[in-house]
Amino acid sequence: MEYDPEAIEELTGDIVAVIYTNEENGYSVVEVETPDGARVTAVGTLPYPGEGETIFAEGSFAFHPTFGQQFKCVSVERMLPTEANAVLRYLSSGAIKGIGPSTARKLVGAFGAAVFDVIRDEPERLTEIKGITPGRARSIAAEMASKFAVRELMAFFAGYGLEMYTAAAVYRKYGASSREVITQDPYLLALEPFAADFGKVDRLGRDLGFAETDFCRVSAGVIYELMFNQNEGHVYLPFDRLAAATVQFLGVDRELVTDVMEQLAEGGRVVCCSVDGERACYLTRLFEAEQFVAQRLTFLGSLQTRRPRGAEAAVAELEREEDIRFSERQREAILAAVTDGCMVLTGGPGTGKTTAVRGMAELLERMGSRIALAAPTGRAAKRLSELTGREAKTVHRLLEVVYSADGMAFARNRNNPLEADAVIVDETSMIDVSLMASLLEAMKMGARLILVGDPDQLPSVGPGTVLGDIVKSGTVPVVRLEEIFRQARESDIVMNAHAVNRGEMPRLSHNKKDFFFLNRASADVFDTVASLWARRLPENMGIDPADIQVITPSRQQANGVTALNPVLRDVLNPPAPGKKEKTWGGVTYREGDRVMQVRNDYDIVWNGVDGGVGVFNGDMGVIRRINTAAETVTVEFPDKTCDYAFGSLGELEHAYAVTVHKAQGSEFRAVIFVADLVRSRLLNRNLFYTAMTRARELFIIVGSPDSVAAMVNNRQKLRRYSGLLMRLRAAAAGTEPC
Repeated sequence: MEYDPEAIEELTGDIVAVIYTNEENGYSVVEVETPDGARVTAVGTLPYPGEGETIFAEGSFAFHPTFGQQFKCVSVERMLPTEANAVLRYLSSGAIKGIGPSTARKLVGAFGAAVFDVIRDEPERLTEIKGITPGRARSIAAEMASKFAVRELMAFFAGYGLEMYTAAAVYRKYGASSREVITQDPYLLALEPFAADFGKVDRLGRDLGFAETDFCRVSAGVIYELMFNQNEGHVYLPFDRLAAATVQFLGVDRELVTDVMEQLAEGGRVVCCSVDGERACYLTRLFEAEQFVAQRLTFLGSLQTRRPRGAEAAVAELEREEDIRFSERQREAILAAVTDGCMVLTGGPGTGKTTAVRGMAELLERMGSRIALAAPTGRAAKRLSELTGREAKTVHRLLEVVYSADGMAFARNRNNPLEADAVIVDETSMIDVSLMASLLEAMKMGARLILVGDPDQLPSVGPGTVLGDIVKSGTVPVVRLEEIFRQARESDIVMNAHAVNRGEMPRLSHNKKDFFFLNRASADVFDTVASLWARRLPENMGIDPADIQVITPSRQQANGVTALNPVLRDVLNPPAPGKKEKTWGGVTYREGDRVMQVRNDYDIVWNGVDGGVGVFNGDMGVIRRINTAAETVTVEFPDKTCDYAFGSLGELEHAYAVTVHKAQGSEFRAVIFVADLVRSRLLNRNLFYTAMTRARELFIIVGSPDSVAAMVNNRQKLRRYSGLLMRLRAAAAGTEPC
């Protein structure tokens, strides 16, 4: 039988086998028997399929290189079996948890084809079957109701292109009333915790009869704009800017938008107040987080205890044991760790921050304190652990991520605080205001907080400029390490990084030691970067390709991440016999590929680790296995290994080249930095400085000197709207801002 792969065709039949189903996204592979007795493999969104169901599907036939001809379902209608034998097959297949083949036979024997009506409407009658208790009867009824409701919701959402996991999340929150809730206000889907694409939600809303001026639509548009801009680093937006952006986004009158904004503020869904002389508009949770961080840090900064007896002698003993000599500032920082409620240790590369952190950890433990070490990323935590000889965790892992119907939360909080007497956090410039609030909330009363970082690096990906605001505020003691140690002065990376931070050009012609500049036209960048990674650095300098990273300012522009990744992947990890691949969403993933997580996923469970859950935006790993039978991809990260269902591969992208923002918090033995843009708002001094400080042993610039000069000469930082500095200063002065 010949099929036109482009034609939309119909498929009708009964499911006779469930080959695969993914409960997270509803993707399933089933075998369907048509009325003429033919067997067809159908694939698509068919959540919770069961043998014996009848399906009516539209789609097209396609040839899969491994599994042969398949019918790809675009839309599907499903009907439960109505004939007793088909009902028995359905229940025996495990489609409803709690009913196996033996129980299925008893149920069908007792109730015939009406068993579904009994489970739904009269579940107490199930106790007529020997072995089914009232509790089990209620459980079976609840399972069937839940599965069918989610199934219907997924099918409903699929018609608008809404992700299947959104349907599951909606049902977790609203249960049996999910469809009713969404019908009354579909724009809830665009807001937290669901955060679905507004355009798709808007199509649903319009189909349900919501006008473009409806309060539900306009209020969701306002909040969606605030949510979008928190991803740009803003904790709030000026009232007038938010109004203008929402008007453009929704295509409605400004007067309507400002009226809705006032109603949202009156109802507590947003907070409007004065920040630095202008009216600001916050998401309520970000306003509360910013307030809490300011209040808590001010309190911690006011705490100071007497230096424990024997502290100075312990520092001297540590110097003898480690055969080191702390500088005056390092010693000041180490001793402050046992006296100050909160302190910041900052300094550029080569100034001895790591040595000071080791000294702090050692002194705190010798003084009887239990310490916890943390960093924002897995790579940073692993490096901190290696440098201190102690366990270090990501901040998320330290706080123990849990997931509920309302989204991500932490098991460690004010009701279940950390046991640590002191918490040391490295790479604090990466921590946004929400995460800082969660960390502070999880610390027990009397615990100390030590923040380590460099405020001259890029700020966090999330909202706020937390470390920079803390340092500027003067609320907590700050120890700045400024002396560059003799050994570090031998590094051109270190010396050039400090020069750039002062606004001076690095020495591009001094291609010796560990810093090199290769002047290349834009058209030659690809070939140069690829040859450096694949051949020249491994052969000439003995650097393992696994220890090399390409970093670029841009994602989409010429020689940015999007253009570089496929070229580098095919050079560094070409296809080979026995090396499995999977193409998903137009992207081919291959065993051995370097990949990065591009959104927070709080549901992924770690392999072989009790209680480990969650992969976060920016985590980098390597694909170790593609299992076509189980339809999973196994990714090894620095601190965990996780299995991704094929339907979740959109959360991963290749990471042979990454932006500077994504590289922040990581350190690589060798960094190849692409610098061929001259005019771009991306180019500024702290971006270049951050890129340089990602390299441990070798930093190579490939590009033009004009691009380097553009970065060095641009000291302007992209403005972030944050009120933390104002709040810290107000709290320290004893005044109360909004």
